[in-house]
Amino acid sequence: MCGFVGVLKLKDSQRDISEDLLQNMNRVLRHRGPDASSVYCDGACGLAHNRLSIIDLSDAGTQPMKNEDGRIWIAYNGEVYNFRTLRSSYGLDRNHKFRSHTDTEVLIHLYEELGPAFIRKLNGMYAFALWDRQKQALYLGRDPYGIKPLFYTIIENTLYFASEIKALLGIPGFEPGPSREGLFHYLSFDYMPGVLTAFENIYELLPGHLLTAGTANTDIRIERFFDIEYKINPSLTRRKAVENSLTYFNKAVERQLISDVPVGVMLSGGMDSSALTAMMAEVRGDSDFHTFSLKFNEKSFDESDYAQMVADHVGTTHHEILVTPEKVRNMLPKYLAYIDEPYADGSAIPTYLLAECARDFVSVLLSGEGGDEFFSGYDTHLAYKIRKIYRMIPRVIRQGLIRRWVKGLPVSNKKLSFDFKAKRFTYGAELDTPNSHFAWRAVLSEDLKQKVLSQESGPWEFAPSERHFEEAFEHCGAKDELNRLLYIDYRFHLPDDLMIKNDRMTMAHSIEARVPFTDNELVRFLASVPVRHKLPGKNKKYLLKASMEGKLPEPVLKKKKVGLEIPYSQWMRTDLNDLCEHTFDKKRLSDTGLFNGDTVSVLWKEHKEMKHDHGRFFWGLLNYMLWHETYIEKRNFTSYLSKPREPGRFHNATKT
Repeated sequence: MCGFVGVLKLKDSQRDISEDLLQNMNRVLRHRGPDASSVYCDGACGLAHNRLSIIDLSDAGTQPMKNEDGRIWIAYNGEVYNFRTLRSSYGLDRNHKFRSHTDTEVLIHLYEELGPAFIRKLNGMYAFALWDRQKQALYLGRDPYGIKPLFYTIIENTLYFASEIKALLGIPGFEPGPSREGLFHYLSFDYMPGVLTAFENIYELLPGHLLTAGTANTDIRIERFFDIEYKINPSLTRRKAVENSLTYFNKAVERQLISDVPVGVMLSGGMDSSALTAMMAEVRGDSDFHTFSLKFNEKSFDESDYAQMVADHVGTTHHEILVTPEKVRNMLPKYLAYIDEPYADGSAIPTYLLAECARDFVSVLLSGEGGDEFFSGYDTHLAYKIRKIYRMIPRVIRQGLIRRWVKGLPVSNKKLSFDFKAKRFTYGAELDTPNSHFAWRAVLSEDLKQKVLSQESGPWEFAPSERHFEEAFEHCGAKDELNRLLYIDYRFHLPDDLMIKNDRMTMAHSIEARVPFTDNELVRFLASVPVRHKLPGKNKKYLLKASMEGKLPEPVLKKKKVGLEIPYSQWMRTDLNDLCEHTFDKKRLSDTGLFNGDTVSVLWKEHKEMKHDHGRFFWGLLNYMLWHETYIEKRNFTSYLSKPREPGRFHNATKT
């Protein structure tokens, strides 16, 4: 796990890449790799790398790394868990002389054997820049699930790229400004979807894509190398589906425990992280590892009792971190200085606090992202099934009586309250399948967005945000609609929301977060399972729960999904009210040239008086305004970055 930056002169290069430029870009990413730092320059191309040592802690793992004759160079971030299998199955030792035991060196030699197609063989989380001096070709690749980030921009026929946006902001000639299209969709999703970022002219390489560029011309080619194919096995019985789920899950965890430093688990008390904890103990043959959970004083947001139950059941060394409004306030806008973009998932700050505690004990954390997306665990997946029955009720009753009653339900501060779910369901049930799914995720409607946004700087003429879901739904090759909804979540919610928090908040403390539910073999198997086994009746995440019977306490198997979140709707009315009043001032909003202060004031009054719960919108707006002040107005984000930890903290640890 590391961070890297790079530069490529695309055409008519008059000067070589400046080593000072690479050093300056790389310096702000030191938290991603405090154990070593190095730079490589080769005329039109330059790479710089910060290393977090996880596998082969010796200096032989230093990057940028080259092959034997110096023709191939790579800067790489992540872990490829099948690297030993690839080394053996392709006989790489016959034709190449290895100088390390790293997965990085396997990638170099695999490229020599297979060319750019080597990326199709990788099972893991990664982003890399590979430079072929002989071909004068650069390849940028990113894993299929967006676990590891990779951003780029092009200025004056020069391609710049980096693991985090902050490394691109100091490029000579780059003037950071907000992306109007990014903001437009952010107000629907509370994150930036797809290739968009919060910055104009900075883009993110999509998961599962390979970018190819060279020095001969300014052409850049981006192509998909991975997609989920739903080849259903109709003969698969439910019992066999459960058995195979357990087998593939076991192998995924086993692969991701390869490490020369201590490994722990982010244990929320939910199904996914609890299953990881139990499986890690089973694979290791012991429970001599650390688990970490979060605690909230607000009961409906707190799962700490379940986390403690699992820790006691498995026998781990458990740590509990209390999340309070004061701690959250102190993290604003500091945590955004590691994300680089406005980000409204309330789990980000708690994850930062957890990683802050964990860094004294481990360098690797297993995390449960992907469990809901591939095992079918969200309320919206169940709502899809219920919607079919609900729509059998005559429209006049649905829209005239039921919706009118639901609209009158009082607003609640509880997590996933009945009024929240009922209002989302009854509205979305009247739409087609992808838009019904979007209705569960959407923050503002298209009409309300136009009212919230200032029209003085010109119209916001972008395609409606739901088109992202519609296009993914149409693209997916699955015959059944439930798998198409899972595909939408795989394409957007997983990489653009969950993985951002998972990567940036752990890497802020030089910790590698691994995600076993995104193992390629496990994902491909689940894509072959008939949906009647994935979601039988109302049993969300059935296959995972059934496979964990006898391995986890019964209350954990039966508990409802809560999900990690903070009570921002309530806190913005109380503990964070003064900060919100200051931030949502009409003039402050109008001065950005982006927001209509009058409209926002009306919505803020409704929220404070609990006439409507606009919490998701206002938490997103608070984060956007803090980001705008930090990155656009003052440009002082570096002042919020903490000093990276000392190198080599766990270099004498016992191998896991």
